Amino acid sequence: MKFPRSAFAATILAASLCGCAAANDADVAKAVEPSLRMAALTAEASNDYKGAAQHWQTLYQHHPEDKGIALSLARALRYGGSPAQGADVMQASLVRFGRDADVLTELGKDYLADQRIPLALKYLDEARTLAPTRWDIPSAIGVSLDSQRRFADAAAAYAQALTLSPDNPEILNNLGLSQALSGKLDDGIATLRHANDQPAADAQVRQNLAMLLALKGDAEDAEALARHDLPPDLARANSQIFHDLAKAVGHPAPPADGG
Repeated sequence: MKFPRSAFAATILAASLCGCAAANDADVAKAVEPSLRMAALTAEASNDYKGAAQHWQTLYQHHPEDKGIALSLARALRYGGSPAQGADVMQASLVRFGRDADVLTELGKDYLADQRIPLALKYLDEARTLAPTRWDIPSAIGVSLDSQRRFADAAAAYAQALTLSPDNPEILNNLGLSQALSGKLDDGIATLRHANDQPAADAQVRQNLAMLLALKGDAEDAEALARHDLPPDLARANSQIFHDLAKAVGHPAPPADGG
């Protein structure tokens, strides 16, 4: 009796696994791990952080003692919209690894993304003491302080970050938004223009600059920046938003009676 080739191959594979895999589960898992890592990294490169988190979760279940896997899982959870779960992973890592700067930093960022600002500042401040040369820690502290409208303190944190990593577009992006939030729109635009001039500037910098330009009333420049990264349909939608923002800024509503 003939088997289809695919069925025959599956039967041989099943027989092989049944015959010896019971004693070699660890070897099979180890052999699969490079593929899981590659799948996780590929998903991250495609901004599929939920998919990446699933792959890192599988690896983490087999290797909870691997700090790198734990950090990658927490980061993917945070980027994928589940920062509270990332914080849980890092809390477990604190028990396992102690007061580790990498773990404390990720834990602070997880709490920041989850809008638990006092906890974010607590762990980020501790991480900054342990790793004073890392620029991303004071930058994250600046974002945390912005959320509390402590703009002067945030500016000091960004200044420290820029001392550690001059002209870093990620820091400049955060600083520019902070300046705009504090009412210094022109300063924010200038800072984001400087960020956009850096070779490592990404789409987030350009979209934030476009938003501030629209708030300033410059819809044309805002639209040009939006077209740089967005597909035509989204660029058209953003264009309308930018023009509406510019119109609103150019024609403010009259004050309420008695205002």
